[in-house]
Amino acid sequence: MRAKLAGMSIIPGLDRFSKRVPDGDNMERLVCDSCGWVHYVNPKIVVGAVCTWEDRFLLCRRAIEPRLGYWTIPAGFMEERETTAEGAAREAREEACADIEIEALLGGYNIPRISQVQMIYRARLNSPDVAAGEESQEVGFFDWDDIPWGELAFPTVDWALNHYREVEGRTDFAPFTNPAGDTGDRRPGRPK
Repeated sequence: MRAKLAGMSIIPGLDRFSKRVPDGDNMERLVCDSCGWVHYVNPKIVVGAVCTWEDRFLLCRRAIEPRLGYWTIPAGFMEERETTAEGAAREAREEACADIEIEALLGGYNIPRISQVQMIYRARLNSPDVAAGEESQEVGFFDWDDIPWGELAFPTVDWALNHYREVEGRTDFAPFTNPAGDTGDRRPGRPK
């Protein structure tokens, strides 16, 4: 089967590729018919941080889709040639103009339906000076009871905030994963 969309090649030169299981593999992939090069499609890595200042949580109201207008922690796609911690700090700068210090990996969450792995850190703000970046409508600090639980953008934001609260003040914890049986399909809501 050739990689075509409405009679046109999706990517220039892609018409020389066939979808098949390459030698030594067990999954169907796009393989170059001429040289045998395999085009691998892998999950995206999202990096971010639960950031606090004086026991208040930094949240950003999204200025982009998906979930435009909903609240999130500073997070986004990892860039090439950066560590996950560097990416989380960069996202905090880009989305909230925030200078943070990474403390520990809080959780690694798997969202298979959208092919994402999310690495979320616990971080401390070096200053309360924050402002909305290009991808945020506004940013704000929230006490635990004032977090807009019904307006959180993604289940992983809910998970990360609750996991932060679970180990608040501790340094001796293992990173969390998805709650048992939860693959991120539900919408976030107030903690139980």
